[in-house]
Amino acid sequence: MKSHTYVALALAWAALAAAPVRAEGEAAAEDPVLATVNGEEVRRSEVVESARSLPPEYQAQIDQILPALVERYVDLKLLGDRAEASGLNDDPEVKERLAQLQEDVVREVYLRRYLEERVTDDALQARYQDFLKKNPPQPEVHARHILVPTKEEAEKAISEINSGKDFSAVATELSKGGSAQNGGDLGYFVKDDMIPEFAEAAFAMEPGQVSKEPVETQFGWHVIKVEDRRDRQPPSFEEVKPTLEGEAQQEIVTALLKELREGAEIEIATPPAPVPAPAAPAEGGAATPPAGQDGTTDPEAEAQ
Repeated sequence: MKSHTYVALALAWAALAAAPVRAEGEAAAEDPVLATVNGEEVRRSEVVESARSLPPEYQAQIDQILPALVERYVDLKLLGDRAEASGLNDDPEVKERLAQLQEDVVREVYLRRYLEERVTDDALQARYQDFLKKNPPQPEVHARHILVPTKEEAEKAISEINSGKDFSAVATELSKGGSAQNGGDLGYFVKDDMIPEFAEAAFAMEPGQVSKEPVETQFGWHVIKVEDRRDRQPPSFEEVKPTLEGEAQQEIVTALLKELREGAEIEIATPPAPVPAPAAPAEGGAATPPAGQDGTTDPEAEAQ
């Protein structure tokens, strides 16, 4: 039998051993006997509990896989009874592994309860209020644009729009950007989402306005139409609760470990790992910064 089979059996046996004791007098109709092993009844609740380590997709179809679970439970029960009868309870290896398991469980339960006492709904609500102060509603606009290579082409687009042609139709016909198929629609965005020249022009306009002059950026020449303005509201408490909870837990654990280290006598003989040397820039020039670190954003990227 391969090692992974031993591991699977061990995990399954751990789940079996952890199954709750059935209450005396529990109605047979609610918890029927599914098997008898050497005269000992096996109730449905025990079989279901033994499967709690299975992936969620299996637990969602317990009734369909119940026959297979009963067979597995019977095998584990027989194996457990044989192990108990072998007299291994006092074996040094068993005692050592049980001690390690107990240490792991005690540490896990302690940390869980320590966090539960501190990461309360009230504490998370307080963090959320702090989050709202740091993330107030931001003005955003819904805009369309026409992107062309030259100023002359942009002026031609403005002329067609001023003569009564629909902005979306002109964008579809003339724009070289990826949003042309959507009539130049960029959706809603806040100021920091766009490159400065584009953002300044768009946020200076009111709904329904079209830029009177082409706007030049590093990507070409733009004609902009603002469709709408509104405030982007911060996410709700429920939306950010997992993030707030994770941050709170991390901070609390870090503080706890710092406190424990400060109150302990620690000697570490293992030398720290060496710090990797920074990579040398390519010959003939400095390394190129990653995309986006120069503070520019292509308006077309927002529309993708």
